[in-house]
Amino acid sequence: MERTPLTPDRVRADVAEVLNLDPREVGDDVQLLDQGLDSIRLMTLVERWRAEGADVDLIDLAEQPTVTQWVALLAR
Repeated sequence: MERTPLTPDRVRADVAEVLNLDPREVGDDVQLLDQGLDSIRLMTLVERWRAEGADVDLIDLAEQPTVTQWVALLAR
């Protein structure tokens, strides 16, 4: 299975999926905690991205909860 790159569109789609939103409702610079992101949903995303080979830390994502910031962290 080929891994889909963690582009802004992909990250937005994954976030929208765990929040039960349309990806268009997830703004790049919106605080995801304000959109209903909680620790369980965040851990779901971390596990998904780690399974695909991303080197991602739960604390880093929790401290910078926007799509823009996550894409930068995931690109490291």
